[in-house]
Amino acid sequence: MTDTLRPRFWETVPLTKMTAPEWEALCDGCGKCCLNKIEYEDTGEVEYTRVACRLLDGATCQCSQYPIRHQFVPDCVILSPKTLPKIAYWMPKTCAYKLLWEDKTLPDWHPLVTGDPESTHKAGKSVRGRTIPEYEVDEDDWDDYIIQGDS
Repeated sequence: MTDTLRPRFWETVPLTKMTAPEWEALCDGCGKCCLNKIEYEDTGEVEYTRVACRLLDGATCQCSQYPIRHQFVPDCVILSPKTLPKIAYWMPKTCAYKLLWEDKTLPDWHPLVTGDPESTHKAGKSVRGRTIPEYEVDEDDWDDYIIQGDS
């Protein structure tokens, strides 16, 4: 029997029952959640910009200060099973947390599926090399950096 026939943890363990390492493993490393977004109050529409949190390393799509990020960015969202329902509307449509919360499957390029931590980038699903740090752009100009398409 091959490993592909055995259920994988994300297919059997509810989000609320995952261990901390399982929860963290769901992140595909796309970096999209670290992009500044524009939310229109009148419509609720959310648009992603290429303007990234000052802590996002644009080359790796990783937070440069993840364990202590709240010391630098106090309003950085803590993603948990409890907060997920409140913030899922602005999360990327390919986000594993959002997909599993919506009872959907992970995409075939997700690192948990491929076993390759680079698969998100190889599939072109990350923001690697496409961001600009927020300290280089005035907030009034974020609409000049709106990303069209896959978010």
